[in-house]
Amino acid sequence: MFGIIGKKIGMSSIFSAEGEMIPVTVIQAGPCKVLSIRTIDKDGYNALQFTFGEKREKNISKPVLGQFKKNSITPSAMLKEFRLTDASEYKIGDELKVDLFKEGEKIKVKGRSKGKGFQGVMKRHGFGGVGGTTHGQSDRLRAPGSIGSSSYPSRVFKGQRMAGRMGYDFVTVSNLKVVKVLPEENLILVKGAVPGSMNSYVELLKK
Repeated sequence: MFGIIGKKIGMSSIFSAEGEMIPVTVIQAGPCKVLSIRTIDKDGYNALQFTFGEKREKNISKPVLGQFKKNSITPSAMLKEFRLTDASEYKIGDELKVDLFKEGEKIKVKGRSKGKGFQGVMKRHGFGGVGGTTHGQSDRLRAPGSIGSSSYPSRVFKGQRMAGRMGYDFVTVSNLKVVKVLPEENLILVKGAVPGSMNSYVELLKK
């Protein structure tokens, strides 16, 4: 799927011509520059590698920095490949902007969900807790309870719902409607919520 890179600015709401309030997520989409072009002859597939954002040179590895300097492109925070059918119409240094999308069309947004650290079973899996709230049972209120059998099979089955790391997973939200496109400010407003925290990077994909 073809698309560009963006940054989640935050959520807001706008009113339609009929007076309906629409919750929207504001995303700064682009401009993205073409850093590298993948072709079937050379790489076995067609794709464009985009750059987005800014990053100091000292925080970039030397091989990647060399690629930026070779193509005379300012070092960027994000590098991402997007596959497409034919890349012949693009060249290194080309810019893709938010006008790639049109108002009213449906897109996909992919990003990292918010990281919530190590969580217990009640928050992570919605367990109801065990035991009562009185009579000295306070140490079992948020406990997971039994996690397996005794003598057989004498182990815990894989996939057992237990406490652990929660969040910070790749999440894709489909069928998000483009409510408004602001090319002068490189902003796009999509209906509903998208994964990630404020100022996190997301991918905007055409369906």
